[in-house]
Amino acid sequence: MPGGALEREERVSMELTDEVLKSMEVGMAFRDYNGRISSMDFHRTNHLVTASDDESIRLYDVQNAVCLKTINSKKYGVDLVCFADNPATVIYSSKNGWDESLRLLSLNDNKYLRYFKGHHDRVVSLSLCPHREYFVSGSLDRTVLLWDQRTEKAQGLLRVQGRPAVSYDDQGMVFAIAFGGYIRMFDARKYEKGPFDIFPVGGDNLEANVVKFSNDGRLMLLTTTDGHVHVLDSFRGTVISTYNVKPVSSNATLEASFSPDGMYVVSGSGDGSVYAWSVRSGKVACWASTDTEPPLIQWAPGSLMFATGSSELSFWIPDLSKLGSFAGMK
Repeated sequence: MPGGALEREERVSMELTDEVLKSMEVGMAFRDYNGRISSMDFHRTNHLVTASDDESIRLYDVQNAVCLKTINSKKYGVDLVCFADNPATVIYSSKNGWDESLRLLSLNDNKYLRYFKGHHDRVVSLSLCPHREYFVSGSLDRTVLLWDQRTEKAQGLLRVQGRPAVSYDDQGMVFAIAFGGYIRMFDARKYEKGPFDIFPVGGDNLEANVVKFSNDGRLMLLTTTDGHVHVLDSFRGTVISTYNVKPVSSNATLEASFSPDGMYVVSGSGDGSVYAWSVRSGKVACWASTDTEPPLIQWAPGSLMFATGSSELSFWIPDLSKLGSFAGMK
């Protein structure tokens, strides 16, 4: 679908319902990758950045569905990527196996602004603090490091017993570290005092893949390698729902994402499918795939669109022709 159609889609006044979600399909696909997409991140300015096994970092204008820039990281490779507060700057982890530094890269002129050295094994989780200069990274070296983008040395270190998944909440006041069947909640200003709460996740002790907060901070989700997607109340720690998909291999990532209103969860699956659930009422839709690995998946901020990343990048939008009378609903 051309960019103009995506723009028209944005102008339709429509809230997300089960019917709208069921109607969603791939409106635009970018098939020029020479490897699997390993990471992607949306910026609130309608930009998307991806990292791929073909050692490329790509910047997209989501509104017009065009790739604005491709930067190659041949020396270091690229694994995880996320925007700094500015959409012209990204932080990324390498994939070459010999240099685990994180890098702050200017996309405007392809220059490294800073190196962040501290991890001694692959970085598997990365989260930026909203509206601030801080970020947190988790590594297979069993450490979580806290960083200030303005300085090369880590500002804090937390030791963990397993592969960590990390995330800041929407306000940047709290961050979560998930591993070993528990989610540990930290006050970002007093993290050295240890977690202020520890939430068990239904006896699921398998490796954590991703942990995320909903936009309003009230819910969290955690995915694990055995194909579980847990949704929790982020204040009480109670498990509200657990969704099951096909397990993923040890080198793959099961990613899930909240819709902007926090009412729905979309997820990949070990068999390559995409699933959608209503937090209130359960499964809404499933889209099968010929792919055999879980796609990455992220919902675009404030938009009726999500993206999936596999060996190609896909933008999913509602098909208005399927909705009939729903198209005009507010």
